[in-house]
Amino acid sequence: MTVQLGDILREPTAEDRTTSRLADYMRWLAARGHRFGGYHDLWEWSVTDLHGFWASLWDYFGIEAETPYHQVLPENPTMPEARFFQGARLNYVHHALRSFEGDSPVVLSYSQTRAPMQLNIGELKDLVARARAGLERLGVGPGDRVAAYLPNIPEALVTFLATASLGAVFSSCAPEFGRRSVLDRFSQIEPVVLFAVDGYRYGEKPIDRRAELAEIRKGLPTVRHVVHVPYLGGHIDGAIAWDDLLREAAPLVIDPVDFDHPLYVLYSSGTTGVPKAIVHTHGGICVEHLKNHALSWDLRPGDRMGWFATTAWMMWNALVSALLCGTSVIQLDGNPVYPDLRWQWELAAETQASFYGVSSAYLMACRREGVRLDGLGLRLRQLGCAGSPLPIDGFVYACEELGPATMLNDGNGGTDLCSGIVQGNPLLPVYAGEIAGKCLGIAAYAFDATGRPVTDELGELVITKPFPSMPLGFWKDPGQERFRAAYFDHYPGVWRHGDWIRIRPRGSSVVSGRSDATLNRGGVRLGTSEFYALLAEFEEIDDSLVIHLEDEAGGPGELLLFVKLVDGVVLTDELRDAIKMTLREQLSPRHAPDAVVAVPSIPYTLTGKKLEVPVKRILQGAELSAVASVDALADPGALGCYVEVAASRAGDG
Repeated sequence: MTVQLGDILREPTAEDRTTSRLADYMRWLAARGHRFGGYHDLWEWSVTDLHGFWASLWDYFGIEAETPYHQVLPENPTMPEARFFQGARLNYVHHALRSFEGDSPVVLSYSQTRAPMQLNIGELKDLVARARAGLERLGVGPGDRVAAYLPNIPEALVTFLATASLGAVFSSCAPEFGRRSVLDRFSQIEPVVLFAVDGYRYGEKPIDRRAELAEIRKGLPTVRHVVHVPYLGGHIDGAIAWDDLLREAAPLVIDPVDFDHPLYVLYSSGTTGVPKAIVHTHGGICVEHLKNHALSWDLRPGDRMGWFATTAWMMWNALVSALLCGTSVIQLDGNPVYPDLRWQWELAAETQASFYGVSSAYLMACRREGVRLDGLGLRLRQLGCAGSPLPIDGFVYACEELGPATMLNDGNGGTDLCSGIVQGNPLLPVYAGEIAGKCLGIAAYAFDATGRPVTDELGELVITKPFPSMPLGFWKDPGQERFRAAYFDHYPGVWRHGDWIRIRPRGSSVVSGRSDATLNRGGVRLGTSEFYALLAEFEEIDDSLVIHLEDEAGGPGELLLFVKLVDGVVLTDELRDAIKMTLREQLSPRHAPDAVVAVPSIPYTLTGKKLEVPVKRILQGAELSAVASVDALADPGALGCYVEVAASRAGDG
C-alpha cells in the first residue's frame, strides 16, 4: 500500500499513555486541578497561561534555587524584553549532576581515535571538581569566557561543567573547523583560556590540527592559557597538560548564579556572514531542556541517550542536557559512517540506548543502502531525527525497521533557542512526512506576509509568546540592535524563526526549508524540502539542491536544479525529462526546473545544513569568500563547481 502524506504510521501504545513522563506530568497536573482532554488541550493551556505552565514545570521537576524567584514573568510580557523567574539564583551544573548515584556509567564514550571510556558519577564529579580548581588557578572567574576546540569526548563535557560551575561562560567549536571559522566565532567572545586537542582520527585517517591551532592562538590575543587535551598523540608547544590542570583533588563547588547568567555561547552557521554569537542562560536552558527532554523525548533516570553530534552543533548541548533527567550520555567521535552505515546502530545496541538521534540525511542513506535494523538488539524507546526535513520514505523506513515499540520523533528547532519548536511526543501519533505537534510552552504558528496566522497554508514559522530559552541576546550587542533585527523586525514583538512551515488543523506540521530559500514562481510558493522529498525517490539521484533566481522585472525567474548522481549514473536526456515531468506533475507546472545540472557534490555545513542561500548568491555574482567560510563546510571544495557554473553563465551572458 502506498503511504500518503499524513497517514498514521504509529499510534501511542498503552505504555506510552501510562508510563511516559508526559503522562505522569498530566496526572500530576490533574491532581492539582488542571485536567485536560488530551495533548492539544495541554498545549493550548501551556501557551495561554504562561505563569501557570512554567511555574508547574519548576515544581514538577523540583528545580532547586538558593534564592527563590519572586515572579514567573512580568504582567503582560513582551518579546524580547520578557525575563523569566527573576530573583532566582541557581546553577545548571547542580541539576545536571544531582540525580545520579552508584557505579553505573554516566558517560559512555566511543571514539575512532582511542579506546572506549566510561565514567560513573563519582568519577565525573571528581574530574569536574579538579578541572574547576585548575581553572581557578589560571585566574578564571565568573563571566570569563572559556573556549574549547574539542571533539565530543568526556574532556569536553568535563570542561563545560567545570566552567559553568564557577559562573564562567563556555563556548565550543569542533576541531574539524578551520582557522577562519574558529576565529569568526571565538574572537567575538574574547576567551581567556582555550582547550584544544592536537588532532583526531576520522575513520582510519589521522588529522593533525597543531598548525591550525597555532594560527588560532595568534588570532586570539585575549587567551592567557592553552590547555592541551591529549588525543592523537602529538605535543602542543607552550600548552598546559590536561593532567596538570587536574593535578589537585578538590571538593566539588557549584556557585549559584542569576537565572539569566550566561551559560554558553552558541553560533549560527555563518554561511551568510559572520556567525551570530547567541547567548544562552543557566536558568533558561535548565528549565527548557528539562521540559523538552523529559516530556517530549521521554528521558528517565537510568536511561541512556546518544546523538552523533560535534561540539559545534546545538545537538551536542542538547545531548549533554540528558544529564538533567538522570539519563546517561553516549558520546561518539569520528566518521559517522565508518566503517559503514551500521556503526551507529551497532553502538546504539551495544550501549542499550533508550533514545538515539540521527540526521535525516543519515536515515535516508541507511534506507537507500538497505540497512536492516531488526536483529541488532536495539532497545530504543524513541528515535530522534533532526537537521533537515525528513521525507515520507524516511518515516516509513524507520517505522518498519524499528517496529511499534520505538517511536520516531521528528522535530524542528534551532541553535537560536537550543531546543525544539515542533516535534513529537509519546501521546501523539507518528504521521508520515509530518512533525507530530507543537512543543509545550512554545506558541508556534504560521504567519502570512501581513502577520496573520494561517492554517494549512505555507507561512513563516513564528513564536508569539515569550519562552525561557529565548537567548539573552548576541555577545557584544549591548543595544540588542542585531538581535532585534535577526528575529523581531519582520513582525514586531513576534519571534520570526526563518523557516517556512505548513501547520495542519490537528497541530502537525511540515517544515519546508528556510524561508529565505522558498521558491515563489507566479505566486505559487513551495519550500525546497518538497522538491527534495520527490527527488529522493529517484534511485539515480544521491542528493540535490534547488535554487530560484528571481526576475527583478517580475517575471518567473529561473529555476535551477543541481543533482548529485549515484556513482556510475549519467544525466541523460531521458533522466532529465523524467525529473522535470515528476516535478511538474507532483508540484506544479511552474516548478518544473528550467535546467537540471549534474554536479559532483552538494554543499553542507559541518552541522549538516544544506547551503541553498550561499549557492544562490554565488549564482547571482557574489564572490565565494563573501558568502561562506569554506572551512565551515563538510567538504571545503563543495562550492567550487557552483563558482564554475556562475562563471560559465556570466560568460554565456
